Amino acid sequence: MKNGIVVFGATFVDIKGYPVTQYIPGGRNAGVVYHVHGGVSRNIAEDIANLELRPTFVTVLDNTGVSLDVVRKLENHKVNTDYIARTEDGLGTWLAIFDNDGDVIASISKRPDLTAIGDVLDTRGDELISNADAIVIEADMGPDLVKKVLELAQKYDKKVYAAISNMSIALERRDLLKHTACLVCNQQEAGMFFSEDFGCMETAAMAATLLDRIRSARIPKMVVTMGGEGAVYAQEDGDYGFCPAQQVNVIDTTGAGDAFFAGVAVGLTYGKTLAKACEIGTRLASSVIATKENVCPRFLPEEFGLTNKQTEA
Repeated sequence: MKNGIVVFGATFVDIKGYPVTQYIPGGRNAGVVYHVHGGVSRNIAEDIANLELRPTFVTVLDNTGVSLDVVRKLENHKVNTDYIARTEDGLGTWLAIFDNDGDVIASISKRPDLTAIGDVLDTRGDELISNADAIVIEADMGPDLVKKVLELAQKYDKKVYAAISNMSIALERRDLLKHTACLVCNQQEAGMFFSEDFGCMETAAMAATLLDRIRSARIPKMVVTMGGEGAVYAQEDGDYGFCPAQQVNVIDTTGAGDAFFAGVAVGLTYGKTLAKACEIGTRLASSVIATKENVCPRFLPEEFGLTNKQTEA
């Protein structure tokens, strides 16, 4: 049985607060609070599923009703949950406050314990990876977990796409990231990764500089997102460029970067160029920004030039 794109990473419950009047920093603000299933990898898995592509999600949950709800929603969206582990501290929490423009102005997160993913890899890793179309990992998972996934991917000749949720942690895995097929991060994270001030560059100069930096670091492909300014991309063979953002009414930016990553991973997995993959990512990200949801709405793969033959082979 095919596992589609296999996604590894953490699951969070996002607690998000929005002001109903002008936000006052340090003040007592009246507003509304939402609880939403979140986590970079969980969002990515659901985004891929919302393109009718049936991914597999490998994560750790606990035994609470919240985790049952997480699994129920994933399964309703046709995500394969057969490889999810459960431990007492398996579910993370993210608390965030938003301003009137839909941007996060303060947050606190409790990270979950993902070590049980190692047990899944030890006992079922071969069947999991050998039947995958491609692999997505959170680069800031524990180094032992990242290494195990990369070793299995190499064994079965599967491409690995790396998502970033915490660049400070991901930098500790820098030597492993050169073994991934594509790295996606934002402008600030790219500056940390290369010790380079990308914020002061024009778009064309940034793309050219990115090409030079990935060649030096031996990273095959990389995409750097710039929020409402779009994204630049580069790959070792010399192709580089810019993908403009779509203009939308901003409601909540949470999950937009995850949706962009999902689009890039889907595009590259199913035969698109890096430029076309970025276009898919841009469209998905725009659909997320316009809602309070963390994930994109439902699309058909044909809307992105992905045929049933490509995605079901």
